Amino acid sequence: MIQLSTSMPLMDPANFVWAYMGDPATNQMFFDYLFLKGKDAAEVAYHIICNSSMELEPGAFTLFPKMLPIGPILATNKSTRQVGHIWKEDSTCFTWLHQQPVCSVIYVAFGSITIFDQLQFEELALGLEDTKMPFLWVVRPGPSGNMDYVYPTGYLDRIGSRGNLLSWAPQQEVLNHPSVACFMSHCGWNSSMEGVSNGVPFVCWPYFADQFFNKTYICDIWKTGVGLNKDETCIVTRGEIKSKVEQLVNNDIHEANALNLKEKLTECLREGNSSNNNLNKFIDWLKEG
Repeated sequence: MIQLSTSMPLMDPANFVWAYMGDPATNQMFFDYLFLKGKDAAEVAYHIICNSSMELEPGAFTLFPKMLPIGPILATNKSTRQVGHIWKEDSTCFTWLHQQPVCSVIYVAFGSITIFDQLQFEELALGLEDTKMPFLWVVRPGPSGNMDYVYPTGYLDRIGSRGNLLSWAPQQEVLNHPSVACFMSHCGWNSSMEGVSNGVPFVCWPYFADQFFNKTYICDIWKTGVGLNKDETCIVTRGEIKSKVEQLVNNDIHEANALNLKEKLTECLREGNSSNNNLNKFIDWLKEG
């Protein structure tokens, strides 16, 4: 484990993207491109603007003053609709969400690149079933455009209307819905920003690269979520899923921390506060140039 400063979390080098791609040649290519070229670009840049905030990562921005956090910025258009995604959003889920009690729904989504094998998919499905809570689960089609997974025998009949399965969700609007209790996520940075901006606690299931580091912030620094652990066969079991969801929803501390962080982030975007000041600083620098 390494640490860039005592004010930043520990990092496991095994999770760095250039050590995670598989064969040595591919790892080397990613190292050369992401690290060496990225380092060169960062050194010659006057400013690096970041979709984050001083409230989220004070240690990082104190250590690297060239970086200006101006966020969290969410990808919406003028009508607050989410933009910039590959797949078509399914807004029919809101009819179902409106029917669920406040803070009762598990929202489950793992971004655009996370891949499960069939066994892990089944454990996730059964774990959600065992929580006895309503859940909204984004199940992406495979590369062929078709459903590549098989649900456990009798699964869809057993969950009935308690589970809502769709191929892609309008995530920001879902996370802002009062019925959502928690967000089971891969902890990609965009999803992390959307979750914290809406004050939603996390059940963390990182898959790749920076997602493991983001989970550390969520669970250990911001204390707005819990992490899922794999067993000795590298599977997150149905029992682990049920246990961690129950731990999260039965503990008001994570929810309180999430709502408190949401308020801080809302404040930092307002006129005269940290992210707003950094954005104005960047704009003034552009005008001077």
